[in-house]
Amino acid sequence: MEKKIGTISILILNREVVEAVNALLSSFADIIIARQGIPLREDDLYVISLVVKSDANTINALTGKLGRLKALKVKTILIKTE
Repeated sequence: MEKKIGTISILILNREVVEAVNALLSSFADIIIARQGIPLREDDLYVISLVVKSDANTINALTGKLGRLKALKVKTILIKTE
């Protein structure tokens, strides 16, 4: 399958979901190139941005599983590498 580079932005609205997010990201560690977490404590929000590289199906599987978690929002951008 064709490899793509993508970014995934995760906005965590409730800290109770953080453990589930970390477990899910760990299970997809082989496609994650970079990860950055930014706490916005004054707003009680947490942002995680990921750079991923894989086929679209695998990236979509990750974002789909994230999207089923409550108390967060997720957006993905994919770019063909060729």
